[in-house]
Amino acid sequence: QHHRLNFHGEVMEELCFPQLLNSSCRTPDPPGSGIVVVYVLLYIISVLTAALNLLVIISISHFRQLHTPTNFLLLSLAVSDFFVGFLVMPVEILLMQTCWMLGDLMCALYYLLPLIITTASVGNIVLISADRYVAICDPLHYPTRITKKRMRISVCVCWFYSLVISTVILYNELKQPGRYNSCYGECVVDIAVSTHKYLYHRRTPVGS
Repeated sequence: QHHRLNFHGEVMEELCFPQLLNSSCRTPDPPGSGIVVVYVLLYIISVLTAALNLLVIISISHFRQLHTPTNFLLLSLAVSDFFVGFLVMPVEILLMQTCWMLGDLMCALYYLLPLIITTASVGNIVLISADRYVAICDPLHYPTRITKKRMRISVCVCWFYSLVISTVILYNELKQPGRYNSCYGECVVDIAVSTHKYLYHRRTPVGS
């Protein structure tokens, strides 16, 4: 543990980067017992999310009889949910109690990942809704209108669109990472749809 000292030599605070002194963020305070319980529950949920979605991925991928158009959509949705449980949730929980040590560019790239996953999840749900609509309202033409090839193309387009739209939303952050950081050890991101109108604004300090 590194401490910042005042001119009397008294301990003032712990710093993320003690060598930077005034430009470094301070480390977060240790969590209380109640917060620790919440963190443990979140980690359990994260493990269950990743494990159960991994089972879905393995099942649909391995058994050829499950290779149906609808299951391709469920597979795509399971992939996005798997990454939420395996990467996004654990890292978010960890960063609540640590400083950001990976630099400004990695901070922007880190926020790009959950944005892609979230957008892809929404897209997959929309595709599943469209698939079920056709199956219920036009069951006679469903086998010809909803084919495996069309569904694979739809899933690929969904993920490609998620990548493009997420990159556009975070373009300013990727172009000039760290522009909103007030100190070293912080990861702050502003998400904007355009330079004129903000649809979703997020500033998330980590370790401040």
